[in-house]
Parts: sequence; C-alpha cells; structure tokens
Amino acid sequence: METDLFSYPTPFTPPTTEEDELSVLRLIRSRRVGPTTFHRLIGEHGSARAALEALPEVARAAGVSDYATCTEAQARAELKAGKRAGARLICFGAADYPENLSGIDDAPPVLWALGRTELLTRPMVAIVGARNASSLGLRMARKLAEGLGEAGICVVSGLARGIDAAAHEAALASGTIGVQAGGIDVIYPPENTDLARQMAETGLRLSEAPPGIQPQARHFPARNRIISGLSAGVVVVEAAPKSGSLITARDALDQGREVMAVPGHPMDGRAGGCNLLIRDGAVLVRGAEDVLAALDAVRMPEKEKPASGCMPPEPLPRSAPSEAALAAKILDRLGPSPTAEDQVIRDLGLGAAAFSRALTALEIEGRIERHRGGMISRLA
Repeated sequence: METDLFSYPTPFTPPTTEEDELSVLRLIRSRRVGPTTFHRLIGEHGSARAALEALPEVARAAGVSDYATCTEAQARAELKAGKRAGARLICFGAADYPENLSGIDDAPPVLWALGRTELLTRPMVAIVGARNASSLGLRMARKLAEGLGEAGICVVSGLARGIDAAAHEAALASGTIGVQAGGIDVIYPPENTDLARQMAETGLRLSEAPPGIQPQARHFPARNRIISGLSAGVVVVEAAPKSGSLITARDALDQGREVMAVPGHPMDGRAGGCNLLIRDGAVLVRGAEDVLAALDAVRMPEKEKPASGCMPPEPLPRSAPSEAALAAKILDRLGPSPTAEDQVIRDLGLGAAAFSRALTALEIEGRIERHRGGMISRLA
C-alpha cells in the first residue's frame, strides 16, 4: 500500500527555533520552489533543513547544473524587513499556524502576520465580492459582517476596495483578517491605507509574500486560495461571471468549503456570478442567519490543536525505480492541456511516493507546470 501524494515518508519536524524558521524561509524562497514543491521536498526529507541540503542535488539530478538555493543572508534580510514592519513569521507546522489552512494541498509554507494572531484560532467565514460594488451590495456586506461578528465568527477578506473593504470595516470591532496579495507592508489599493492601519491594531493582516513585494496580477489568485483556505465557508456578495471572487469560490469548492452567494437582479451584471453559483448549488444567502445555518456555526467547536503541529502518518516503504525513466514516462503522458495527477498515477501504475519524487524533479527542471485542482501539464 502506498502513501498519498502529500503524506510524509519521513517524520515531519515542525519548526521550533529561529534556525528552523530560517531554513523554511530559505527553502520556499529558493528558485522554482513553490508551495507544492516545498511540501513534496519536506515529504521526502522530513524537515526544511534537510530538504534545503538536498535541493542542489535534486536540481542536478533534474539536469539543472547552476542551481543555487536562497542564501542565509537573503533570508535574514527578509526576517529583518518583516520585523521592521512590525510583523512576525508563522511557519507551516508551527503550533500557531491556522489549522484550516494547514489542510489544503498548497498551504503557504510561511505567513507574515501583523496584528492579533489569536484571531487565527477563531471560526472564520470569508466575505468577498465586486470592487465596483453597488450601494445595496455594500450594505449587504456590512450587514453580513456585523451579524457574523456578533455570532463570534471572524470575517476574512482580501483588503480590496468594494465588498472586501465594507466587510472588514463592519467587522473591525468583532475581529477581521485581511489577506494581502503583496508584501505585508504594501497596502493595495492605497485608498485602504487607513483601514489597513486599523486592522493591524484591532484585527490581523496576513501575507505569504516577502515584505516590500508590490502586488501583481498573478499574486491575486494565490491570495484567494488563502482566503478560502482559512475559512469554513465563502460568501460571495456581488460578482460578475468572470470575476476574481468566483476564483475564490472555486478554490473553496476544491478545498471542501461551503460556498454561499447573495442573489441579485438578473439584469445587474454584478449579480451574474452570484446567480450562477446559486444555480449550480451554492447556498442562497439573505442574511447572517443563512450563513450560520449552512455552517452550523453556532455549534462549531474549536478543535484542539495538536501539540507539535500537523503530524504525518506512519511512513511506508517506498520503491526506487530509475528516476530518469520515471520522468520520461510521466512526460510521455502529458501534453499542453492539464491532466489530473491521479490519472497519470493510475495510467502508469506508479506508486504515489515515487511519482511525487519524480514530479518534484520535473518541477525544478522547469519541464512541467502545475494547475489548480491537482492538474499538471507539460511545458514546451
């Protein structure tokens, strides 16, 4: 019997010291190491320090001869920048890493946190929606945030203009978390600077990006999976059919979260996405009571966190096929259109652990691309 893709074949050592944190930071900031590759390397080697030591050899085996990991000086510079901004680093596996978020496949290896980190232990619900929201939509977002806050729920959103800002403002007194696309010290849009300052005092801001990073278009979908990953459910207040809010809703579905939406008039383009979600099975929301009923949030117990973070299952023996041959077989099965990883495993009759190792090498070599929902494709 094989372990699944994200089980740990060697015992996982959660970061407990500053040197451990430094190793985690160096690993995730190393070239071509994203969250999924990070977790695979940890799965292979048991700790960030061991994975970091093995990474140059992994790269050489993948045909990358000039590979260099993130240096200790670079990582220490980021730590200093984060502390200068008043933030603290939370590493995956640490006792205060948010439990819901740790369960998603591409959980961020590090989070910069500015504000009240105790909010991460509260039940959370995300409220997202249009940036060019209507007056009615803004009123609805405020009403939902206030009602959920009164019920003890922490409101999560993305610190964008429109629905996000309205939800954060209404939940400042009860507790709100904003997930930023850029660095923890970079406020976007600038008009939310005062709101961000208040959230740093009474709420919490989070970012997986290094301090100083200006948000770019590609950062927002990654930010969205953190918003849904933190939450028990996602409420979409207003959204066009092809908006970023629907990306968050899709992430929520992939992560097993409840998806809810506020209906709108069919002639209002800002309601099109919400109406589509409801048509496809999302919970129709008229007020906070509908959200609480859908999640049974009133009786949602706070789960006891394990003392040593997210502990892995018992490792199982792994096979040792030719890595080059295995990589070639995987590439033969892939094309430019995304294919499910599980399908490739079944087609080739591979063990999941061996597949995971080969895929890590191919990712570092830059020969495959990962997509949401466990999909992969071959790069030209």
